[in-house]
Order: sequence, then C-alpha cells, then structure tokens
Amino acid sequence: MNTLIFRTFAPLLTALMLLFSVFVLLRGHNEPGGGFIGGLIGASAFAIYAIAFGVQAVRRALHFHPMSIAGCGLLISVLSGFVSAPLGYPFMTGVWVYPTLFGVEVPLATVISFDIGVYLVVLGTFASIALTLEERDDG
Repeated sequence: MNTLIFRTFAPLLTALMLLFSVFVLLRGHNEPGGGFIGGLIGASAFAIYAIAFGVQAVRRALHFHPMSIAGCGLLISVLSGFVSAPLGYPFMTGVWVYPTLFGVEVPLATVISFDIGVYLVVLGTFASIALTLEERDDG
C-alpha cells in the first residue's frame, strides 16, 4: 500500500492526527477524551507514517526511543500523584494552583499532568508495538 498518493498525503495526515490527539488530550475529564485516547490517536499517526516511509523515518522523527517516552510519561504520572502528599491529601488527589500570567488567571491542576503522563505512556507503548510489527513485516 505504498503508493504515490499515500506517500504524498501521509505527512499531512500524520500532522493532523497528532494535532487532533493533543486536542483530545486537552479535552480531558469533562468531555470524551483524555490521555489514553489521545495517545492512541498519536500512535496511530506514527503507524501511518511508518507504513508510508518506513520505521527508520519514524524513529528519526521521534528523536527518542518510544519506550523512553513511555517511561517519561510514567514518571510524570506518578509524580503528579505525589504532589498532593505534602499538602496532607491522599495520593492522586487533584491539586489546583491559579498563577497569573499577563494579568490572566490560569488554573493549573495535577489532573492535566497526570493525563499528559498517560498520553506519553500510551503513545510510547503503542508506537513501540507498531514499529516492531512494521519492522517484522518489512524484514
């Protein structure tokens, strides 16, 4: 399925899917979406890119090994759970801060850092699986 049309549209489709995966990630808990679904969409984007241009092109685009990305995401998720402990709350309790940037109050929460960690875990894990399967298929 490595046609000229597919190779022409694969970079555009990959970019749009990655942008949509970040949108889904940021929708978070109040609406359908979050880190898991966003990570799956992002990993699918890299899988499409690997089908079009090969596994090495995706590895160059990622800059890091996919399992390193997953490990970093796991670290972020666990650390966001420990933020509440010094404040006297149970593990994984959401904590909000409201810094002011340029005169605008911006609410930040450990909930979004946890979702970002889940996003990276899912993206790294499923991208690693997809790249491994694509290497076996090519080789």
